[in-house]
Amino acid sequence: MLPCAVRVHIFINLFLKGLMMKTLHKAFVIGAAVIGFGAAALPAVAEEAPRHQYAATKFDPVKMQERMDAHAKRLHDTLKITAAQEGAWQAYLSALKSNMPQHGQFDRASFKNMPAPERMEKRIEMAKAHLARMESNLAATKTFYATLTPEQQKLFDEKAGHFGQHRHGRMMRHHG
Repeated sequence: MLPCAVRVHIFINLFLKGLMMKTLHKAFVIGAAVIGFGAAALPAVAEEAPRHQYAATKFDPVKMQERMDAHAKRLHDTLKITAAQEGAWQAYLSALKSNMPQHGQFDRASFKNMPAPERMEKRIEMAKAHLARMESNLAATKTFYATLTPEQQKLFDEKAGHFGQHRHGRMMRHHG
């Protein structure tokens, strides 16, 4: 027969293993239940989450104009345009709006069917039109900027960012 100390040691080891197995089993069951309930609740949470409104209206001309108007109002309020500057502000906005590219003019299907040299000519034509709009926007910006106080100019430098610039940095990749 085994000495008493060895028997106690074996008993303690078996007892602890059994206890650990029960604890691990319980932890596993609880963890599986939590994951199961969480996975079941996930579709409900996804349905409740509102869709990103910008993505749905990104290319809607009416919504785009609304976003531009809201941005112009925020910039107007930030700059604290005075009554004396209001005419210059309106002329600036008018110049920017008149330089916006017209959506729907580009026919992707016919562009893809063009021979390579024609596509390149069309891209150069579009780039020249874009450059002309940017130069016109620059002139309007310089004219308006000259009417601002130094404090307003600093705010304009910080806040205006790309205001009045139609961002087509990846234009060539989108149309080719």
